[in-house]
Amino acid sequence: MEKENESKIRHAETFKDQLTLRSIVLGAIGSVVITASSTYVALRMGALPWPTIFVAILSLTILKALGKTNINEINVTHTAMSAGGLVAGGLAFTIPGIWMVNPEAKVSFFTLVVVTLCGTVLGLIFTGLIRKHFIEGERLPFPMGIAASQTLIAGDEGGKKGRYLFSSLGFAAIFTALRDQFGVIPAALTSQTLFAKNIFFGAWLSPMAAGIGYIIGPLYMGTWFLGAVLSYFLIIPLGVSSGIFSSVDAATAFKNSMGIGLIVGSGVGVLIKGVLPKAKEIFAPMIKGEVEKGEVNMRWAPFVFALAALILTFLTEMSLISSILTIIGVWVTVAMAATITGQTGINPMEIFGILVLLFIKIFVKLGFIESFLIAAVVAVACGLAGDALQDFKAGYILKTEPKAQLISEGVGGLIGAFVSVVVLFIMHNAYGSMGPGTELVAPQAYAVSTMVKGLPNPFAFIVGLLLGAILYFIKIPGMTIGIGMYLPMVISTTAGLGGIVRFIMDKKYPNSNENGTLISSGFLGGEGVTGVLLAIIKVMTAA
Repeated sequence: MEKENESKIRHAETFKDQLTLRSIVLGAIGSVVITASSTYVALRMGALPWPTIFVAILSLTILKALGKTNINEINVTHTAMSAGGLVAGGLAFTIPGIWMVNPEAKVSFFTLVVVTLCGTVLGLIFTGLIRKHFIEGERLPFPMGIAASQTLIAGDEGGKKGRYLFSSLGFAAIFTALRDQFGVIPAALTSQTLFAKNIFFGAWLSPMAAGIGYIIGPLYMGTWFLGAVLSYFLIIPLGVSSGIFSSVDAATAFKNSMGIGLIVGSGVGVLIKGVLPKAKEIFAPMIKGEVEKGEVNMRWAPFVFALAALILTFLTEMSLISSILTIIGVWVTVAMAATITGQTGINPMEIFGILVLLFIKIFVKLGFIESFLIAAVVAVACGLAGDALQDFKAGYILKTEPKAQLISEGVGGLIGAFVSVVVLFIMHNAYGSMGPGTELVAPQAYAVSTMVKGLPNPFAFIVGLLLGAILYFIKIPGMTIGIGMYLPMVISTTAGLGGIVRFIMDKKYPNSNENGTLISSGFLGGEGVTGVLLAIIKVMTAA
């Protein structure tokens, strides 16, 4: 498939034709929008599918309208646009846990900006160091990167793709406004009869959730839904009725701990099988300073690492030892994120934050806020790395210079670091409490909070961890089973329906998948942007 696509690109434009002023300006503006919507999606949904296809089409549509563009300029533009979205994910998947543990906790805006910026810079540098190994050496699929390159190669087909994208975006925006602002549409469909039997089944009425399920696809969405079924149809109702658990709360603690354990165990499997045996070849370019035409020489990277450690130590609540260990942890977990993202298209960034947090806890007694800051630095770095590598995959196929993409990724990521903190504070002020049972469920941040305040059921976590590692080695996606176990059922149901639609479409209409992905991307963008606007309105009217 890659060779076929490459043959359609007869030549590569020069660096100045790829990284243009307008590509940076448009990429920066797009990063603001994508970051804001992604923060909202992450807090409301507990999942953050790649914005890659959305921004690829958006960049294509805008630059085609402006005229005199080329496929590499479009690729560089969408690289900048998408970067902030995964930075937002790293922040939203960790920091809200602070307020889950202590609703009255105070963490400054400045501290979070520093932490997010450091995570962004670290992720950018480590990604630049390992790009060649994972993109050109391992040649991992990075499915969203391939999809983006195919979309750009195909062009806009007379504007048809743009119509699919913007029509679904408009529909989702109107639907969200009718649901959240005017109350015309209920937020979810539930059954009081089933609830009375401790079967907490329902469906969230959300185009975004359905779009997430469609993009993730039937395999990983199926295992995600399997985890939800195990939790909400077996563990909770049968566990309570049979007397295994004393209450619904006890059963919920068990299933949440096991779900988190499955995800962490899968991460350990990636480390043992995918990263450690290849550590030398993955990180050799950093040691030797080897670069080729179009790449960035990063022999200066160690000085930035030292500076980042000092900044985190003196400008945040992190100690020097924990700052140094965090940077070392980022080094390892970015490689883990590259492996699992390249193989599955899923990037569990908060789990990498948990892994580093657990490791540092062995050596250092951590403060309450400090623990979350460590997880945030790691999650932001791994989130940015996953996004950048998807974009680098598209760039490898399209013959875009890595240096141009790395610069644009940096612009989008740094803007996203600031915007994501702004939106997080807006959402917190608008909705107040966060976590299970609230409008901002933020389940990933809840998972991090359980590690900070103590696991509700350590035995279930250990069992899940062992199972997760075993399932990874036998190539069963235990990570998505774990996600389904601790997410609310209403989210998993709607996302599962999206996965079913994808399965049916792949079987009956195999050539329509690209259009389905565009429509789903529009659902994400429309609901995400509208949700942020409504949150801003809520804060302004309250003030």
